[in-house]
Amino acid sequence: MAKITYKHPNGTVTILDVEAPNTVMRAAKLNNVDGIEAQCGGSAQCGTCHVFIDAESTVPLPEMDPVEDDVLYGTACERTEFSRLSCQLPVSEDLDGLLVHLPEAQS
Repeated sequence: MAKITYKHPNGTVTILDVEAPNTVMRAAKLNNVDGIEAQCGGSAQCGTCHVFIDAESTVPLPEMDPVEDDVLYGTACERTEFSRLSCQLPVSEDLDGLLVHLPEAQS
């Protein structure tokens, strides 16, 4: 189980206790967290689950694969060095304490 925090652009925060084998995206969708559309259902095709990892985060994340890297160039909000697709972040105990910032728009 991992505690994942979703910070909305207006400053509100949603904190979820998430069990594996979910992803950061799936947990948001299952718990009705606004701000993650996930139009492709988690197959790294659409970019509508784009999030920004908190700049202060020390939580170890999996390496970004080339498909995710390419999709992030086509997101509604400009990609930054902290951009990730939440569908590509599998939840494990290692992600406990992860803070993700939601973008202003997904599509």
